[in-house]
Order: sequence, then structure tokens, then C-alpha cells
Amino acid sequence: MVTILDREFYLTEIVGRRVYLKTRSIGKLKDFVIQENAGKVPEVTHLLVHQPYGDPLLLLPWDKITLISNTEIVSEITSAEGYELNPLDNYIFLKDYILDKKILDMDDHEVEVVYDVKLLFQNERLFVTDVDFNRFRILRRMGFKKLANYLAKNKEGSSISWLYVQPLPETIGSFEGNVKLNVLKENINDIHPVDLADILEELEGNQRIAVFNELEPELASDTLEEVEPRVLRELIRSMQKEKAAGLINEMSPAQVAGILSVLPASEADEIIEFVDSENKQRVQQIIDQNDENIMLYSTQQVIKRPVDTMVKEVIDNFREVAGDMDVIMYVYVVSADNILQGVVDIRELIAAEPEQTLGDIMTDSLITLNPDDTLHDAVDMFFRYSFRAIPITDENDYLLGVVSFHDIKGVKPRLD
Repeated sequence: MVTILDREFYLTEIVGRRVYLKTRSIGKLKDFVIQENAGKVPEVTHLLVHQPYGDPLLLLPWDKITLISNTEIVSEITSAEGYELNPLDNYIFLKDYILDKKILDMDDHEVEVVYDVKLLFQNERLFVTDVDFNRFRILRRMGFKKLANYLAKNKEGSSISWLYVQPLPETIGSFEGNVKLNVLKENINDIHPVDLADILEELEGNQRIAVFNELEPELASDTLEEVEPRVLRELIRSMQKEKAAGLINEMSPAQVAGILSVLPASEADEIIEFVDSENKQRVQQIIDQNDENIMLYSTQQVIKRPVDTMVKEVIDNFREVAGDMDVIMYVYVVSADNILQGVVDIRELIAAEPEQTLGDIMTDSLITLNPDDTLHDAVDMFFRYSFRAIPITDENDYLLGVVSFHDIKGVKPRLD
């Protein structure tokens, strides 16, 4: 049984995701193998996996896949032996065979190019349903994923059912041409700050500054919190210091400290002079010591289940439950009064037998933070253990919250 968080997605969204054999990372998804059926849409039969260090390509059967999440793909296979691709075998590879190929209408007119392919998960099987010739889709493959999705979703009539597609011979070359980015001023302020951060990180310098300057102040402030340090420094430097300070004063002291801590000391010192006096001391303290209490970075939006919950039950309801959670790669096993008893990694969950309980597979030797720990305490623990999230418990093991590495990854560990 396979669990997929999104029932519909595009080919270019999933190619490149990391692939695991149970809990062992072995490479990244390179392509899908499809089988064409007369009068029906094609079905995915295998996943082509690219291994690093010159190891051979792997061909994993679809029925051996157990999880496709937003970041990774997991197979129940434990060893790659016997799954190497035989280059002499004849397969139809979806990305290589279809993407960027020209398609014609039934009268051989109106030449188009396939920029993306839509897939649908249904009844434990994965089907190819549509080809998309919306030119905005090409932006995703240039790295502008969020912008491509945003611009493409408002373009109607840009896809057709696979049933009406005639792929031409493979001798047709890949699409070549220059694609210009075009962000509409009237639309840019409707994009979520996280999506805008992704867009800004991929743009060239002048484009990045031009787009950022079109943002309303509140949105610009929220977006600054999300961008990576390299882009943050560039945006801050492009602004007048008074404008930068105005945006920064929209944030909490902890957020301000996180931004100023990645700037050179001289620039941070200039900007902190514009910070409200009541917050300046606290901001400086956080920058110098990173002693902000870790509870301020925690969330309670995590998956919690009793110890006797069956694996099958968690997997069957995972997609519905995970949509509202901040941390989805761990299941926290708790008692009726919220005492933390164990943790289950989602990859371990997928690899388990359906009839097992969480108590059978959970890790009960727990690494936790306590509510008095600081931001830097948490960073040190993340770098020591390489967890993706760490729970916070009190002296009685009561689960107070969970800290995700994603939320604090910009802070460097202390040097002993």
C-alpha cells in the first residue's frame, strides 16, 4: 500500500525528490516508466532512480513504493541488488520521451510543446492524465517553482487529456528558447510570503530587487523573515536604512535578531539604531547570546497517537491529518494525559507491518529539550543528533511542544 500526500501533481514537481530504501537514502528520482494502454491513460510501472558516485541507475517497481511525501519517496525494498537498470531493455520514460516534445492536433496543425505532465494517484495506482503546454510551467524547471505554479494556475485551457495526445518520434529535439520572467504588479501582493521568498531566492539581483520593491510594507516584512541569508543581505543593502528599519520594526525582537545576525556587524549596527528603543536591548541580547527561550520556537501542531494505535490506522489517515500539522515526519506516542512515551519516524512507520502497533516500533530512548533551554541549546542538539524535529518535555515527560529544525536552521552551533 502506498501513501501519497497529494493525489494530483506535476512531473516536474516530483523529479529530483530523494528516494529511500526503507530508511536508507540511495539517490534521487530521475524519471517514471509508463505503460501505454489502448484507449486508456498510461500507468506508471517503475521509478527510475539516479544513484550518486557513478552507481548504476535503479528501476524500482511501483508496487514496492510505500510513501511519496512532499520531500521524499520511500520503498519497502531493503537492498538495491537486482534492481539495476538494464540499458538493453525497452521502456517508455515519461520525462525523456514526452517532456519538451511537440504535439499536434488531430489535423496536424497547431504545433505545441509539452512543458509538463499531470499525474493522478487513484486506487493505489499512478496514472498520467494530462499534458500541459502552459509556458509558465517551464519556469519551474528553471528553479522558479512557486512563481510557475502561481502564474500557471490562472491560465485556463493550457492542458489537454492524454487521450488526445500523439507523441511524435523521439528524434524531435528538446525545446530550446529564452524564457523571460514576467511578474505582474497587480498579482505580486497576493502571493504568500513563503512562496515569495522562494521566488526571490531564484531571481537575478536586479529582478529580485525590482520585485521586492513592489511589495506592500507588511508583506515585505514577512518575506524578509523567510529568505535565505544571501538574499537577505542583498535586499537589506539595496534599501535605504530608514526603509529597512521600518520593515524590521514590524517584526518581533526574536525575528529581528535572526535577520541582523546574518548581516556583517557594521551593517547590523547601523540598522539596530533604528529599532524601537524598548526592543533594542532584547534584540542585541539575542544576537550576542542566542538565549531566547526555545518554547518561543515550538509548535503543538504535531501528530500524536496512543501507544496501542495500529500502524495501518495511522497510514490510512495520514494524508488527512498531516495537512494541518507543522511537523509531519514524526508521530509522537503519548498517553491519555499527554505524557511522551516514544517517537516513530514516518519512514519506520511505512516500513512496519500494518498490524503492528506504535508501541511495537517506537523509539523510547528519547532525546528531548526542556522548557528552560535556549535557542542555542536546541541548535547544538540538532547538530549533534541530526534530527528533523525535537520534542520539548517537562520533568514529568509531559509533551509541551516540538521544535522543527527548519525553524531554527539559520543559527550556527556553538564552538566549544
